[in-house]
Amino acid sequence: MLSKRTIIGLIVGSIIIAIGGVSLIQHIGTITVNENYLVDVGDSTFYTIPAPANTPQSMRIIGDSFDLKLESPGDGLQIPNTSYKKEKTLDWIHLEDGESKIQIQNTGNTELEITGILIRSSDPIWFTYDLMVITSGVVIIGFSMGFTLRKPKGF
Repeated sequence: MLSKRTIIGLIVGSIIIAIGGVSLIQHIGTITVNENYLVDVGDSTFYTIPAPANTPQSMRIIGDSFDLKLESPGDGLQIPNTSYKKEKTLDWIHLEDGESKIQIQNTGNTELEITGILIRSSDPIWFTYDLMVITSGVVIIGFSMGFTLRKPKGF
């Protein structure tokens, strides 16, 4: 017969393992990021988008005036430091595995609104984190099973 503590440990450990497993499945492949960001007057922002080959990217920048520099891996979209007014829409595809680097400087009198759909590769640290969560669930189950053992005389 299992004790109450063992049953509680089994339930909690199983829930933790399930959460780690679902998270592990979600972190496989690419991640879609819906960007919605404001840049104050005179400020700049920098994006680094790691992505696998043939990954489409899209970004729209709206504001008074701004400077934009974009470097895409391989022979993809390359924009040297160029000034724009009002609006700029960027659509490009990663032709090779690598990082797109975007630098945006607000040079106008109003805030810049940056919206976009960016598809990026998952960070390997999440895989390690998910495995640690699953391992902690197994450890909890292991400790809780210790409560079912008979205690020797004298304890």
